Parts: sequence; C-alpha cells; structure tokens
Amino acid sequence: MISVTFPDGAKRQYPAGIRGGEIAKSISPSLAKRTVAMAIDGKLADLADPIERDANIEFIDRDNPRALELIRHDAAHVLAEAVQTLYPGTQVTIGPVIENGFYYDFYRNAPFTPEDFPPIEKKMAEIIAKDRPFSKEVWSRDAAKAWFEKHGEAFKVELVDAIPPDQAIKIYKQGEWLDLCRGPLMTSTGKIGSAFKLMKVAGAYWRGDSTKPMLQRIYATAFATKTELDAYLHQLAEAERRDHRRLGREMDLFHFQEEGPGTVFWHPKGWTLFQTLIAYMRRRQQADRYVEVNTPQVLDRSLWEMSGHWQTYRENMFTTMTEDERVFALKPMNCPGHIQIFKNGLKSYRDLPMKIAEFGIVHRYEPSGALHGIIRVRAFTQDDAHIFCTEDQIQEEALRINDLILSIYRDFGFEDIIIKMSTRPEKRVGSDEAWDKAEAALMRVLDALKARGFNAVVNPGEGAFYGPKLEYTLRDAIGREWQCGTTQVDFNMPGRLGAFYIGPDSEKKTPVMIHRAMFGSLERFIGILIEHFAGHLPLWLSPLQIMIATITQDADEYALEVLTAARRAGLKAEADLGNDKIAYKVREHSLTKIPVLMVVGKREAAERTVSLRRLGSNEQTTLRLDAALRALAEEATPPDLKRLKGIGEPGAPEVPVLAPVGGP
Repeated sequence: MISVTFPDGAKRQYPAGIRGGEIAKSISPSLAKRTVAMAIDGKLADLADPIERDANIEFIDRDNPRALELIRHDAAHVLAEAVQTLYPGTQVTIGPVIENGFYYDFYRNAPFTPEDFPPIEKKMAEIIAKDRPFSKEVWSRDAAKAWFEKHGEAFKVELVDAIPPDQAIKIYKQGEWLDLCRGPLMTSTGKIGSAFKLMKVAGAYWRGDSTKPMLQRIYATAFATKTELDAYLHQLAEAERRDHRRLGREMDLFHFQEEGPGTVFWHPKGWTLFQTLIAYMRRRQQADRYVEVNTPQVLDRSLWEMSGHWQTYRENMFTTMTEDERVFALKPMNCPGHIQIFKNGLKSYRDLPMKIAEFGIVHRYEPSGALHGIIRVRAFTQDDAHIFCTEDQIQEEALRINDLILSIYRDFGFEDIIIKMSTRPEKRVGSDEAWDKAEAALMRVLDALKARGFNAVVNPGEGAFYGPKLEYTLRDAIGREWQCGTTQVDFNMPGRLGAFYIGPDSEKKTPVMIHRAMFGSLERFIGILIEHFAGHLPLWLSPLQIMIATITQDADEYALEVLTAARRAGLKAEADLGNDKIAYKVREHSLTKIPVLMVVGKREAAERTVSLRRLGSNEQTTLRLDAALRALAEEATPPDLKRLKGIGEPGAPEVPVLAPVGGP
C-alpha cells in the first residue's frame, strides 16, 4: 500500500500502481469528471499515470492556472493533426508551449499564409469537438523509428535518435493520429475548449541551424476561456497601436539602419528626451550622494578574465585584436571599471558606503532575431551605479535603493511594481559560502520589503553570475510586465579584482559591491515610456512641448513674440508660420504627439491671448498669454523639482491654473 497526501493535508491509503483517475473517481465522480491532470509532488503528470510510492497529489481542473500550459500543449497536438489532415505530406517537427501561447514547426514545400488559418482553425475545432481521449504508449526506440520512417517523418526519426538512452520513448495518441511527446497531456481533446487562435507564420531553421532545412512555424495561442482570449487579443491590438517603433518614427525620435544593427540613431527630439531622463536621474543620484564617473569603452582581455566575464559572458561580448596582437573587448558592463576607480587611492571603512554612478554605454551581442526597436539593442546606456560597503551596511543600502527606485517609478506613473529576488544560477563564479552570505543578506531585505507590504517573491536560479539580485518589474498601462531596475549583492568581483579598504582594526578588508540600476537601459526605458503613454508623454518629458501655429500671416509677428516668451519661461517650443490651413496644422502636429498647440490669429494678437488645444482633445481654451505660460511652465517642471520647490504641497505658493479668459 502507498500513502497519498492531498492539498488539505488529508491522507489515504491505496494499492501501489493505482492511477490518478481511479483515485479521483474514488473520492467523487464529479471530481473525476472535471479533473484533467494531476501533480505528483508538485510535478504535472497524466491522470492515467500509475502512482507507485507515497506522494503528495493535487488534482488539476481547467480552472487551475497550471492547466493553461496543458491546454496550449494539447492544442499544439491538435494543430499538427489538423495541418496534416488538410495538407497531406506535411512533416511535423516540434510544437512547444511558449509565453502567451505555443507554436508548431512544419516542413512543407508550399508556404503557409494567413489565408490558411481559417480552414486550419475549423479543422482544429472539429477535432476538439470529437473529444477523443489522449492515450500514452511507451514504444521501443526501433519501433518508433520504424513507424516514423514508414510515414515519411524524417524529423521525428532524428528526434527519436536524440532522446537519451535512459529515457522512455513516449507516444501520445488522439484517435488515429499520434505524436512523439514527453507529455503530460490532459484527458481528451475536448478539454482544450474553443478559446484558441492562430496568430502568424514565420520561417525557422530546423534546430536553429542555418545549414539545415527551413521550416514553417505557425504561432498560436490558447486560453481556458473565451473571455481570457478576447482580453489577450485586445491587449495585442493595443500593443500594436502603442508600438514604440511606429510612434518613434511619427514623433521623429530615432531610426535604425543596416550599417549599425541593434544601435540607435537618435534624432534631435529623441536625444532631447534621452537627456531629459539623464538630467532627472542625475539630480536624484546627486541628492542621494552618488558621485558620477566615466570609464573606458574598451579594456584589455586580462581585466575581463580577472572579473569572470570572459569565462561566463564571452559569447555576449564584442572583441577586437590590435596589430600588436592584444585582445580587447567593448565593455558589456561597467562594474570592473568602477572597481578600478575604487582601487585608485587608499580607502578606509570611514569612506564607506562609497557610491559610484555612471551613464555608461555598454555593448552586448544579441542575435539578429532578438533585436526589437530600442527595447532590445546591442548598444545601450545604463544608469549604472556601484555601492562599495561593508557586510553590515548591505541591508540599509539595499532598502535605500529600494525606496529610491520606487520613488522614481512613481514619478513616471508606474505604481504597480513586483520585486523578485533571483537566487544563484547554475553558471556562476565564487564560493558557495560567499553566495550563502549574499543570498542571506538579500533575503533579509526581501523579508523587510514584505513586512512593508510590497509584492515581493523569490525567483530561483535567475541571479547574475556574480551574485543574487532583486529585480524590479513594473506593469504598464495595458498590463504588460517589464523588468527594469536591479539591486545585486556581489561578494565576488571586488576580491577577484583586488579591491580592499582598511578596517577599524587597521587590516585590509574586501568590500561588498552592490550593483544598482534604476531605469536599467535608458533606451529600453524610453521605449517602455512611449508605449505606456501611447506617445502622449507628460509635458515635462516631451521633447517638444508647445507648437505655436498661426491662423493667418497677420499673426506671424505675435507668434514669434509668443515663441520668445515661451522659451524664456523654460518651455521647449517652436512656431509654425506656414501658409497651411489651421485644421491641417492641428492634424499634422497631433500626429507627432506635441502635447500643447497654441493657436494665434489676429484676435489673439490684439488681445494678447492664446488659444490652447491639448493633444487628444478637440476642446480649445483661450487664455491670457502670461497666465498660460506661467501655468504651462509649472506643469512642465519635473516632479523631483516640484517637490524641491514645494509645488502642490500644503502651504506652498498657489500654482496658476489654465483658466479661460473671463472664467473663475
């Protein structure tokens, strides 16, 4: 007999080898009916699998979040059957679950197109409606290869050969159709439901090797309910509308070209936005007593070997060899350079914590297929900093970083933040003892954050190669998550590079180094901002805040006066004195996402007023010029400077409002 423990702690005795479905049925016929799989000691398994030993068992129904992976996995099987039914001679390869869906790779002479999707989806729906049971069989290696060879499935034969000798060859059937698969699957095709959709088709080399055949990859998604599918499709449509690559072109911020893959060509407006972020971060860092430095772009290989990057990060680094055969690398990280600055001159424990910051340009190789606008590039600028401190100072400094990061995100409109602690990865440097100390220190910080009510979780095995880290993930306006800021505790690199300070006992001590980034990559953060605000940037961030547009040429002189006054007020303004009609000017400047349009004509010139139109609004308000500029200048003040000036705080001087002429 074996003992089975259920999630509520209850235990029951069963004969060894009993199947999960039999246990569910013994408890309740309704439980057996709604259960689609089970978890044995936390690992998903087929409901028909035998249980041979004492175990913890959880029954999984379609409403369980863990069932979503199974729904998508099973849908991939149905997609493959539908394609082979409709297009005989097509070979199937692999069909894994991925984030937000799944795909299946096919080998076929004729290309798939989106026009093929409706008949494929119809056939999938028919297969699902038949509600055929999934059944698992274990075949010998020779039998599996013989079957796939007979049916012209050359790729499956290769996959069978790739399965390690100690692993079983599992075949899953759904009616007459079958596939090689590790499993698990749900109980039948009907459990997949109707909330699925084919998304796109793309090319992919077999096993990612450009020397091997080109396959056709059909991407798809599936959810437990139609409501969830519709919400996801709506999010995709909204993401397309907000795509920073399209908005970047419309706003004239940046471009890319083949001569510089993965590197950004910043236009004047884009560079103004970039520098606005740097100026903001520079003020926040200076207020928190960081000192700013700059380190070389290119450093000798020997330094990267000492730091551990050469051994663990080499494939991501750009290297070059000079005529004297010295090997150099473009820096992928700023940390080794900051350690050199710390080492320059004797440091005492009284100098700690020492906070070194740099807006450092780094280069990291990304495959061409992974590049994505300014969000995924090969050259980017980090708002990087390293805090050299003692072990006793780790918690205080990490909490201080946490408060600064969250304050910064609030200034940009991000309130929903998840904090993840990523622990030691498999590929790492340093002793287990050093990792134990670093993880224990960060865990104390995580516990303190949980006690303060933050959404803080553990992310096992995802730390940097030199230390564990806290990752700050923000959620944007349409619910997507973006990992941006980090706090990484490093007991390894300072010692590897010979950094030390003199302790109170006059002995040399190795400092702890906390790696810290707020935005992370400035390029990426700008892309996130553009998509979060759909291009409608807050006035203080907008690279061009005001466009002064004339109705008639009679107002040109007054428009230039308004332009001069706006710039004197510290506003980024330009004037459009062209002969186009005002409706055309409004439309054109709205497309470039300029927040404020000031319309002036003969009447405004005579009364020394301006007519204001806000981006996204058809309403127009007439204001006195001085009042309008005063209010806009206050609105355009960065949030950290507003706090410094006391704007909006109790007892602060009254801020002008954009009231219509003659209004209250």
